[in-house]
Amino acid sequence: MKKKLSAKEKVLWKRISEILWKNWDPIGVYEEDSKWDDEYDSYVPHIFRLAIDGCDHIRIAASLTSTIRQNIGLCAKDNNKHDINVAKLIVAAKQEILG
Repeated sequence: MKKKLSAKEKVLWKRISEILWKNWDPIGVYEEDSKWDDEYDSYVPHIFRLAIDGCDHIRIAASLTSTIRQNIGLCAKDNNKHDINVAKLIVAAKQEILG
């Protein structure tokens, strides 16, 4: 049976979605003046679970890189600075919101 997300977990879920849209954006569709899009929402559950489970930014970055390769079909280098920086934002959001 699925557990309902707490109010704080819902905030983190939304924040991760925003980070993936605005900061990660591996296919380059984000525009500052554009409305928020759900382009990367299918990746939120896995990244959210990694964050909730206390994974560090290196593990989350590896998952982002893997997603680029396996799901999106683009090339991405291991330990690339972009994915690491995005993962750091996710870890920081988790710390800020959930402690």
